[in-house]
Amino acid sequence: MTDTTSPTPLLVVDVVGLTPRLLDHMPHLKALGSSGSRAPLSTVLPAVTCAAQSTFLTGTLPSEHGIVANGWYFRELGDVLLWRQHNGLVSGDKVWDAARRAHPGYTVANVCWWYAMGADTDFTVTPRPIYYADGRKEPDCYTRPPALHDELVSRFGEFPLFHFWGPGADLVSSQWIIDATRHIMRTRHPDLTLCYLPHLDYDLQRYGPDDPRSHRAATELDAAMAPLLEDARREGRTVVALSEYGITRVDRHVDINRALRRAGLLEVHTQDGMEYLDPMASRAFAVADHQLAHVYVKRPEDLDATREALSGLDGIEDILDDEGKKAHGLDHPRSGELVAIAEPDAWFTYYYWLDDDRAPDFAQLVEIHRKPGYDPVELFMDPEDPYVRLKAAKAVARKKLGMRYRLAVVPLDPSPIRGSHGRLPPSDDEGPLILCSTPRAVEGRVAATDVKSLLLHLAGLNRGSAPEQTPAERERP
Repeated sequence: MTDTTSPTPLLVVDVVGLTPRLLDHMPHLKALGSSGSRAPLSTVLPAVTCAAQSTFLTGTLPSEHGIVANGWYFRELGDVLLWRQHNGLVSGDKVWDAARRAHPGYTVANVCWWYAMGADTDFTVTPRPIYYADGRKEPDCYTRPPALHDELVSRFGEFPLFHFWGPGADLVSSQWIIDATRHIMRTRHPDLTLCYLPHLDYDLQRYGPDDPRSHRAATELDAAMAPLLEDARREGRTVVALSEYGITRVDRHVDINRALRRAGLLEVHTQDGMEYLDPMASRAFAVADHQLAHVYVKRPEDLDATREALSGLDGIEDILDDEGKKAHGLDHPRSGELVAIAEPDAWFTYYYWLDDDRAPDFAQLVEIHRKPGYDPVELFMDPEDPYVRLKAAKAVARKKLGMRYRLAVVPLDPSPIRGSHGRLPPSDDEGPLILCSTPRAVEGRVAATDVKSLLLHLAGLNRGSAPEQTPAERERP
C-alpha cells in the first residue's frame, strides 16, 4: 500500500564504538536518550562495520545479505579483498527500497556508511582516494551527484583521508563528515540521512575503552555532534543514534596464519626477498578481522589438520564448523570453511611471515587494500624507529611537492593494541546501544535485524504492513 502522507524525516547517526559506559562522557547524546529513549542493541557476528551496517539496512543476517566480514577471500578471483565499496555486494532489500514502495519519491543521503558506491541513494559521499598513474595516493571522496564533490570541497576542504585512518586518525575526519551531513540536510532536505562517525574507533583501539584518552575522544565527538543534533531538532527530524559494536580491552594477539604456516598448510611466494601470501596454493589460511577470522580450507580432507593446527593455539576460544556458522547466521558461501573466534582479551593478526626481514613492504604502510587481513597497528607509528617522524615528514614534503612518496612508518609489533571487537559483547555495558529522540520508541532490547523496520516505523512508512509494532513494543509482555 502506498502512503500518501509526508514521511517523518530521519537522521541516523552511526557512532562507531558507542557503549553505555562511553555515553556517560557524552552529555549531548546522553540527553537525547534521556528525553527520548534508549536500549541495548543486539549486534551480529562478526561485530564489525560492514556486517553490522548491512544488517541494519537490510534487516537480515550475514547468511542472507552476504557481508560476512569487512573482507573475505574471493574464491573466483583467488584474492583476499577488504573494504570493497560496491553496494552490489550486499544482497537483499534495503531500507530505502522498502521506503520507496510505501512512498514513491522518498529521498536518501548516505554520508560515509559503507558500500555506498552503486547504491540507489539520492546523495552519496564516501571516501575514495585518487590513485594516480605514477603511484601517488591523494585524499579525496566520491559523491553522487558528481557536482556535490566540488561543492563540499570548496566549503570544507578535501576529504581528510589521513585523518580517517592511519597514525593520524583523529576527530578531523568526523568533523568533516558532520559538516558535510549538515550541509546536505540544509540544502537537499533528504527524507533519510545516514551519517557515519568513526572517531571513537581510534583511541579505543589504541588505548582501550577505559583509558582517559578514550573518554576524552568520546567527549570531543559529542561536542562536535551537538550542532548536527540541533539542526535535526530545528528541522523536526527524528534522530536515531546507534553503534555497530563495543570495543573491549585486549592484551594479546593471535598469529593465526603463522600457526597454519608452521603446520605446513599455508604457502607463500617470494619476490625481491619479500614473502607474499599465496591463497590459491595454500591448503588453509585465515582472513583475520579483529576478533574473528575466516579460515579457508582448500580441500575437505584438510579440515581435520586445520582444526588440529588451531585447536591448541593460545587465544582462540572457539572454531565454528558448518553447524556453528549456521547457528550464528554466518552460513554463507563467502565464509571460511571454519570460523575462529578469539578469546575476550585477544585479537587476530594477519601476519603470515616468520621473519620480519621477509615481510612485504606494504606491511609497514597504511595499505588497507593490499593486506590480506585487518591491521589495527596502522593506527601507530613505529616506536622502535628513532627516525620515524623524520621519515613521515620527508614523505609529507614529497607529497606536497606532487612527488611519489612512501610512508613506511607502521610497526611490525602488534603488542600496543589495547582494544578490539568482533565477538558478541560480554555484557550490555560493553556492547552497542541505540538511542532515539522519540520517547518509548526503543525499550527493552533491539535486535540489529529490527533496525530496518524500526526506521520505517519512525518514518511512518510501515502502517498497514507487518511489522505494525516497533521492536520495543514487540519486546513488552
